[in-house]
Amino acid sequence: MTRRLFLKFLLGLPFLSSFPLPVRESWADLSVRPRIGGDPIGEFFKGEELSYEIGFWLFKRVAQGKISFRETERKGRYLAILQGETLGVLGWVARYRVDTYTSIMEEVDGGRCLRSISFEEDVKIGGKSRKRTHFFDYKNRKWINVRQKKDGTKLREEADIPPGMVYDDFVTASYNFRYGVYGEVERGKKYTVPTFPKKGPSSYEVRVASKEEEEKKRKSEKVKDDKEYFVKLFLDQEIIHSKEGMIEGWLSKELYPIEGTIRGVVLFGDVKGTLIKKVRST
Repeated sequence: MTRRLFLKFLLGLPFLSSFPLPVRESWADLSVRPRIGGDPIGEFFKGEELSYEIGFWLFKRVAQGKISFRETERKGRYLAILQGETLGVLGWVARYRVDTYTSIMEEVDGGRCLRSISFEEDVKIGGKSRKRTHFFDYKNRKWINVRQKKDGTKLREEADIPPGMVYDDFVTASYNFRYGVYGEVERGKKYTVPTFPKKGPSSYEVRVASKEEEEKKRKSEKVKDDKEYFVKLFLDQEIIHSKEGMIEGWLSKELYPIEGTIRGVVLFGDVKGTLIKKVRST
């Protein structure tokens, strides 16, 4: 649904953006590994927590979202949780819906990349809940999908992971992108990151605005200095319930989302998310 897609955008989908100008295209090169001699990727993000508020029209805070990254008890494994919930009157209308996305990841290639072990989608509406969990077994090259129905029963499906393919859920992909796993972030460049398919093969497409387009946006919006990269994402209009089918926003120099907007959402207009707090616990 719209809010669900928007929460994905706040975490990582601004990296999966489309830009209506000529760009240089590059498939994510997983042989590219950044930060030689620096902190491993898990240490680089450990303890980070980002909080956002979401609003539309004159309502600045109809929902909130939070994404956190922490170490598990097992060395080299990490847990990231993205959670969003409706608030106030909209929360009452939506029966106080809470969406939670949980990714368990492991460091690979000497701590220079994260790989998803499992990814869970949990949606609670009122007293009802539905859950879907994806498990990635790279030793046996299997992708296992377990879906919990409303009555509590579970359906299990299994598919092969093609040789050489790595499925990054959108949570894992966002941290890999920020760390530089898919290559150095450059203005005017596009990246394609494969993820696990739902209805056929799927991938994330990342496009970063050119310097010229970015400067035009800065002047028109009087952008603050903490906004570094301007990005856009074009999706099927029916997927995000948007007349334009577009998400656009700003990333910081550290590549975390500062602000994002879905344009022309049906019944809501422009839906906007804004970073309100960033903390790093020890």
